Amino acid sequence: MNAPEPAARSGIPPKDLPLVEDIRLLGRILGDVIREHEGEATFELIERIRQLSVAYRRHADQRADRALKTLLQGLSDAQAVSVIRAFTYFSHLANLAEDRHHVRRREVHERAGHVQPGSLAHTWKRLQRRGVASAQVAQALRDAYLSPVLTAHPTEVQRKSIRDAEAAIAELLRERDAIRAQAAAAGQRRGDRVLARSLAANEAALRARITQLWHTRLLRFSRLTVADEISNALAYFERTFVPEVPRLYRELEAALGERVPPFLRLGQWTGGDRDGNPHVNAGTLELALQRQADLILRHYLREVHALGAELSLSAMLLPPPPALQALAAASPDRNAHREDEPYRRALIGIYARLAATLRELTGGEAARHAVAPSDPYPSAEAFVADLRVLDEALVAQGCAALAEPRLRPLLRAAEVFGFHLATLDLRQSSDQHEQAVAELLAAAGLEPDYRALPEDAKRRALLAALADPRPLRIPERAYSPVTERELAVFAAARRARQRFGAAAIRHAIISHTEAVSDLLEVLLLQKEVGLLRGAWGQDARAELIVVPLFETIEDLHQAAAIMADYYAIPAVAQLVAHGGPLEYGEQDIMLGYSDSNKDGGIVTSNWCLYQAEVALAALFDRLAATLPRPVRMRLFHGRGGTVGRGGGPSYEAILAQPAGTVRGQLRLTEQGEVIASKYGHPDIGRRNLETLVAATLEATLLPPRQPVPRRYLQAAEALSRASMAAYRQLVYETPGFADYFFAATPIREIAELNIGSRPASRTGTQRIEDLRAIPWSFSWGQCRLTLPGWYGLGSGVEALQRDMGAQAALALLREMHQRWPFFATLLSNIDMVLAKSDLALGALYAQLVEDRALRRRVFDAIEAEWRRTQAALEAITGHAQRLAANPALARSIAHRFPYIDPLHHLQVELIRRYRAGNREEKVKRGIHLSINGIAAGLRNTG
Repeated sequence: MNAPEPAARSGIPPKDLPLVEDIRLLGRILGDVIREHEGEATFELIERIRQLSVAYRRHADQRADRALKTLLQGLSDAQAVSVIRAFTYFSHLANLAEDRHHVRRREVHERAGHVQPGSLAHTWKRLQRRGVASAQVAQALRDAYLSPVLTAHPTEVQRKSIRDAEAAIAELLRERDAIRAQAAAAGQRRGDRVLARSLAANEAALRARITQLWHTRLLRFSRLTVADEISNALAYFERTFVPEVPRLYRELEAALGERVPPFLRLGQWTGGDRDGNPHVNAGTLELALQRQADLILRHYLREVHALGAELSLSAMLLPPPPALQALAAASPDRNAHREDEPYRRALIGIYARLAATLRELTGGEAARHAVAPSDPYPSAEAFVADLRVLDEALVAQGCAALAEPRLRPLLRAAEVFGFHLATLDLRQSSDQHEQAVAELLAAAGLEPDYRALPEDAKRRALLAALADPRPLRIPERAYSPVTERELAVFAAARRARQRFGAAAIRHAIISHTEAVSDLLEVLLLQKEVGLLRGAWGQDARAELIVVPLFETIEDLHQAAAIMADYYAIPAVAQLVAHGGPLEYGEQDIMLGYSDSNKDGGIVTSNWCLYQAEVALAALFDRLAATLPRPVRMRLFHGRGGTVGRGGGPSYEAILAQPAGTVRGQLRLTEQGEVIASKYGHPDIGRRNLETLVAATLEATLLPPRQPVPRRYLQAAEALSRASMAAYRQLVYETPGFADYFFAATPIREIAELNIGSRPASRTGTQRIEDLRAIPWSFSWGQCRLTLPGWYGLGSGVEALQRDMGAQAALALLREMHQRWPFFATLLSNIDMVLAKSDLALGALYAQLVEDRALRRRVFDAIEAEWRRTQAALEAITGHAQRLAANPALARSIAHRFPYIDPLHHLQVELIRRYRAGNREEKVKRGIHLSINGIAAGLRNTG
């Protein structure tokens, strides 16, 4: 398979020539592998399809388009699968080349002294210009809590075997750059034999890995289990987070000139998110934490072993400080050869304690044993204390340079990751909590039908049960599976905190929070298992933060009122304010981007999230004057991979938050294939973490000089009302819309793809209301209409123009775009989504709808709104072309389209065959492979 045409003929800037060379190299090797293993005929077929697709996309050749469609429709099932595999793998390889080029360009900018938005260097300059002193930055970091959270949502369609092979290819591309850089530094030219041999060896290694890819199965034979999801998540910790987080802290400390406390933590949901997933339970919770502990403890063991080889300092030459001498004396190591080597003796003792800790927490065995495992560490803090003894001793002996390469990164890792690696969240739907509490109350003879009570009566019943020191659960009594499961999960959380530390589990998230009783129910469940201790209304403390998740438009409207009523309960305010070891209480509040978007459309979802944040920040500012101790609010943004689910560039998204809502406190989800693109490569992963830190600092320390003008807020409200009306009219009020959606997108086939452990729908029906937001967004992306990411904006703008007058409305909207980060970011994200949309391909999928009248009614409405939105963006931004402000992404998308188009055409053709009754295994496999390829090509799924 050949790659894009030469740069000289395609107008590619010189800076991007290395990217083009990499893509052409990988494409050529892939083509060679296909020719060798599938035969010349298959290679020629694939090449003919590529040429026709490029001719249509690049040159609008209509004859090529017709020939392409005819050719694709005539392929046999086996030929279709071969073609789909080829274009899918090319998309994967192009992603690797682009990732490498991203790193390459970042290094070029750094060497030239250029600073880019999102980098810490850029943030330092902005802070200095605004007169923010380094002491203020240091204080902000001491008060901060920043946590990206990897979720269990099943939008990552790649198997781990594929990711591992691609990681090897990425490393070979990095090695290829290094070979060229070394040759250039040595004055070698392309004809140099040494250079040629090195490049040839590198290419041979690439060929081996691409051959491996071609013969590695892309699809899973069985549905992903929770254990599989845990393994997938841990791969990112092992490859990126564990080695790169200490490096990021080191960069921060170098810039500030002082030690930075561990404010950046990692979180994850795999094994603890049971909302709608019957396979997540107490067992998966324990498995996840055991696997996490095993990973991080083995990392510590490897690093301690390596330190033992490095720190060979002799007491005969450098007398050890007393603390180090004591640590060495406490070691069980009595080897005479190490009698004068206190660091080695101390490290062997540390290794023995870590080995015992590994055995105790996970049942695992360390790889090496200089002495027998003994005396496990009681906590990660005790391990950190021993490492600090070593560090302080090296500093005291003038050998701080020996601590830099390995000891200090290990010390930082121990501070950040502890023995738990990442905080594992609990999440469950409020109706499941309610069902369990109702059964407990009924069995205890306190309330026969709790679920039927009005809200005020529910609160009274819950508060009475919380105030009673006796448990509700009756020993020996059998409860329903729901109640038993919920109690078992909370009991497992209590045991986990005791074993792995308090940071192992800190949050109990309540999906579909609609009332104060939803929060009180979780407090009551904590009380039942000993997670809530002390006398209610006096000295009670809850070990888990009760986190409401406000998801729908109505929930977002009520968020601040619900929290105000919650804190109006004196015992609750006292509980939260006094809970925990900090000098302040903590209240996390999660905001749902996905369901609010599916509920009200992109404009209304963003606007309601904005309003909810402002209202919640104002509420907690008011509460500060009334609570017995400060309570720090932390917003947890439930963002997904696509713009319709809150995706988009993180830097701009954080800076677009309302003033006063960040304040150094931020959690946000990382989901789907976005995890792979952001954290699959270690260097890119560190850069993305750097971006989160930079944006959080700027949002905290650089508040807007002026409040948002009232006319902006009024215009946003008007846009939201009209946009939501247009969206709801299409999605929820158009007769037969659900039928159209299920026919014109691959939603049914996606539901069969083994990409996650949870079902696509909460109830198994075809109601849009019951469909999960992930497959909803995924399906619209596959058919290239990307409806959740833009629908409604055009109608909203037209309505505002009718109300205000066209010129006045446009003048206001242009001003908002220029001066209001929230609105500018919203339009930028919609602009990006529209750039990835394609009406012609959407119309191709619409042909799958057999009801012609329904097809015309729905697609015509979508097309009309698409054109309205395009016109609105052009009028407001002044750009007729999408992504005019992001030419690099525009080029990337333009070059990808010819390689994705055949996948769309074949997907539609195979879906047509499948739904017509052709249930051959190759047809089903071809559909699922095309889903994988399109997702990889667009780098968006759910």
